[in-house]
Amino acid sequence: MKAQVDTDRFPEWRPFADAVARRHPDTGTWCEAWTVRDIVAHQAGNAEELARVLAGHLAGEPVETRGFDREIPFRAMNDADLWDALIDRMALLGKVVEAGEAVPADTDVGWTGRTMKVPQFGEHMREELVLHGWDVTGDDPAAQARLGEAWMTDHSVFAVGTPLLAKGAKQLGLDDDERIEARLRVPDADDVVLTANADSTTIELAAAEGDPTLETDAAARVLLLWGRR
Repeated sequence: MKAQVDTDRFPEWRPFADAVARRHPDTGTWCEAWTVRDIVAHQAGNAEELARVLAGHLAGEPVETRGFDREIPFRAMNDADLWDALIDRMALLGKVVEAGEAVPADTDVGWTGRTMKVPQFGEHMREELVLHGWDVTGDDPAAQARLGEAWMTDHSVFAVGTPLLAKGAKQLGLDDDERIEARLRVPDADDVVLTANADSTTIELAAAEGDPTLETDAAARVLLLWGRR
């Protein structure tokens, strides 16, 4: 029987799949230099790796996170096989995430040089579907609404914000005496507060106070945190 994606666990799957289905695989996207096909390969690699790492932890046999070379086999597939592979990896991830519900939710699992909580593995795939769904559609109202949901900001800050910020700060090449601070504000929500210097970075949510560095909407703030222009 053909694999099925658990759309109750991954409600963002259907909008992503519909967006991809309406476009040619070679169509460009808002993810710089990537086509729709590139995004599908990336998502297959994401789902496979999230499942592999979480399953290894649950089995008591932890594994290191692989780099993006994990996408190479998917990029070599034809379009039909690639789409089937993505569905297969999404179905597997759903089963592994379900198995993860048997362990305490605050359990830390190694992921790309940091740790994530067990429930964040499924949540991370959901965020990838939302973010790259927007890359495919652009400023579609429904895509913007998904980006603007509060959990998207929370996951961006707590699960992925630290490595993203560290990568950005490294690219800036800050001198020892340089320090960057920013307060990103949206209506009716906590600010995202970032600091960076030559040696360290921080990102957190904090009550809105003082003057913001940037005032925008929740969807645009998530895109900014992920480096979209």
